[in-house]
Amino acid sequence: MKHTFYLPLTAAPFRQTDRHREIPPQNPELAKDIRCFWGSETPYFKKKSEPAGNLVIPDTCTDILYHIDHTENEVMGCYCGINDTSFFACDQSRSGHLVSLFAVRFYAWTAYGFSEASLKGTLNCSDDVQSRFQQLDRLLRPRLLETCTLEARIDLAEEIFSRQIFRIRQNDIIDGAVNQILLKKGALSAAELARECFISTRQLERLFHEYIGITPKKLCNLVRYQCLWNDILRNPGFRILDAVHKYGYADQSHLMKEFKRYHSMDIQNAKLNAYHNVENIQYFP
Repeated sequence: MKHTFYLPLTAAPFRQTDRHREIPPQNPELAKDIRCFWGSETPYFKKKSEPAGNLVIPDTCTDILYHIDHTENEVMGCYCGINDTSFFACDQSRSGHLVSLFAVRFYAWTAYGFSEASLKGTLNCSDDVQSRFQQLDRLLRPRLLETCTLEARIDLAEEIFSRQIFRIRQNDIIDGAVNQILLKKGALSAAELARECFISTRQLERLFHEYIGITPKKLCNLVRYQCLWNDILRNPGFRILDAVHKYGYADQSHLMKEFKRYHSMDIQNAKLNAYHNVENIQYFP
């Protein structure tokens, strides 16, 4: 399912550092399923005193994340499911060790294609990657200690994912429902979505839990929030009253309340955080 018109953003999409850089897939086929690869450019020594964690907002994505400890020659992997709340993420690496990070960020509705198990119960959760992505983990994890740069790891991951792309699981109802949600920027009800898919609301909810880990209604709300966040950052002439009508909010108060609930801060402070310590804005990753 192609949806290049929808590119969800993080809380600080302009910020690229040597410890956190995001790079989209180079293979167009993979770009349909993978939002980006991200991680540290090279290994670094984890100091005892580190800056506060980074804000993570609901970006309608999920991640396979690897913490690589070069000092101990260990690789720890986890799968982070879709979030419907914001939180602060801190570097969990061991102090005094040479470490690095590597992650694959999927769209929440495409991760299931590479998984051998249900994604039910993954909302706001972090699990062992082997519990749901055993085959990918078996191919990728052992080779992460052999590579030390982000670029080399991305090349490795693209090679592995490209071999899997023709074997991924698909569900036409999920694909069609998500496409409707994206086309309408989340501004539709679960009942309307079920009618579009010629399926009962209960059956659609069951499929969404199985393949995405979230209800259709919640995904609609999160997509609407992400479309709003894109508009706030991309549109120099952004006006809240226009957005109320555009995204189907009841009124201005409803929009601002829902944005703060997902982002943990109001629009003005969210923009300040997005631009903080950014000297040269060139593109959206």
